[in-house]
Amino acid sequence: MHPNDGFRELDRQECLLLLAGAPVGRIVHTRHALPAVLPVDFAVDGDSAVLLRTAADSELSRAVDGAVVAFEADELDAVAHSGWSVVITGHATVVTDTAERRRLSMTGPHSWVAAPGEVFVRIEAELVTGRELVGGRTIYGVDLSS
Repeated sequence: MHPNDGFRELDRQECLLLLAGAPVGRIVHTRHALPAVLPVDFAVDGDSAVLLRTAADSELSRAVDGAVVAFEADELDAVAHSGWSVVITGHATVVTDTAERRRLSMTGPHSWVAAPGEVFVRIEAELVTGRELVGGRTIYGVDLSS
């Protein structure tokens, strides 16, 4: 934690554990040379990747295949002034291996809206960062939350 800023840096394992419990995240990719952010459901695959499931012909699957992307999820409590945020940065690829697709169809994320010809997108967890807001709104030991 940095002195008096109220945030604690999370290690890789803490980040992945928090991600595993989050229902929705956001993928950040490039669209027409600008950043694009989309909410997505997802699953954590061990300690090495985040998995998405989307339509094979979607703009998302075409835009991210082979690209470096960021993935972010968080949990915030506005009343308690607490929460966390985790960001995964890495290469995204559409999973093409038949055995891997079969495995992921049983263990991977399930789409909230089923689409024909779904594919899995794997985001390699090359850089994992996270921060937790601790102690609510305090500065120099003074509670500012009231």
